[in-house]
Amino acid sequence: QVQLVESGGGLVQAGDSLRLSCAASGRTFSIYAMGWFRQAPGKERELVASIRWSDGTTYYAESVKGAFIISRDNAKNTVNLQMNSLKPEDTAVYYCAARGVGGIVQHSPPRLRNEYNYWGQGTQVTVSS
Repeated sequence: QVQLVESGGGLVQAGDSLRLSCAASGRTFSIYAMGWFRQAPGKERELVASIRWSDGTTYYAESVKGAFIISRDNAKNTVNLQMNSLKPEDTAVYYCAARGVGGIVQHSPPRLRNEYNYWGQGTQVTVSS
């Protein structure tokens, strides 16, 4: 099992930056990839960015490309999401997710919600206009 704990959410104004962090514990040696998802009220949970644990290969949703940066610290078992130029439409609960090794994924790093085994509790990000 892998446990994930997010931190860093809050209320900011449009144009501001915010940094989310996710600390992984437990069987961290089994992590293949990690990702950040978000879910706005009344909407589906969607991938924001993902990163392959072994070499740091990343993937970004088109809506955040160029503004958000995902990074990992293997030694500390953490993944971060630096969010710049925030917009009101970025308002959502942000979830950290992890996928263990093994099995087949459609892309690497994984992009689909059902390709992730472990989830954090979520952290609220609110961007005011």
